[in-house]
Amino acid sequence: MRKGVILLLALLLIAAAVFFTAHKREEYPYMTNEEIKSDEIMQVWGNFVERDVKPHGALDKRTRYLVLLAGNAAAQGFGSYETLLREALKAGVKPEEIKESLYQAVPYAGMAKIYDFLILTDKIFAQSGIKLPLAKAGVVNEDTRFEQGLKAQKDIFGSEHIDVMRQNAPADLKHIQDYLSANCFGDYYSRGILDIKTRELLTFVVLVSMGGADPQAKAHAGGNKNIGNSRALLIDSVTQLLPYIGYPRALNAISAIQSAYGA
Repeated sequence: MRKGVILLLALLLIAAAVFFTAHKREEYPYMTNEEIKSDEIMQVWGNFVERDVKPHGALDKRTRYLVLLAGNAAAQGFGSYETLLREALKAGVKPEEIKESLYQAVPYAGMAKIYDFLILTDKIFAQSGIKLPLAKAGVVNEDTRFEQGLKAQKDIFGSEHIDVMRQNAPADLKHIQDYLSANCFGDYYSRGILDIKTRELLTFVVLVSMGGADPQAKAHAGGNKNIGNSRALLIDSVTQLLPYIGYPRALNAISAIQSAYGA
């Protein structure tokens, strides 16, 4: 009898877990829920986005949506990401560009944070009649990924800086330097669809949106400057992100920009 009760309780717990996993986002769709959208604070927030933030700066629609999608994924904003993704598709942003903006977030935010957004994106693509899988955009193989990644690192941060960093790495950390070159830069920055300037912008966006990576954000603000992205581009990107990531992270991002470009 006791074993039967335990088994029944276990089955009920499993069923509850499955139900919660399957329905948690449908039950709490955040900004897509009309009841929440009619709430006073959402009206205040929406007015701020539409009247103040959206018209500011010179980002084109494509760049704005890629910045917001990468930033919301890094900040774990599922509801706002879904809303922005549907808007981006209607605005003509290419599915391949959207997917690549997510891929670029993986080595910085980590797959644990980005995996669910990849699943959500494919779900919305399928609902929108987009044929999956999308064409592959990777161009490196096991023989070229390190070489291509090291080149990208040096293009962004300068040959001398990367050479010194690699030479000064302790013996027990040299493998991390190799991972940075082959994986972080070789597997991702070398991909097609988005150019290196866009990828470096999105890297900065991901770092400032997830928070807790201020030294890396400052380094990549400098990388953006080195690769030819303007101070105005970064400030405009942070401005568009501000309503989603909040003032502390936005101000930290501005500090990183000023450290690279000057006040």
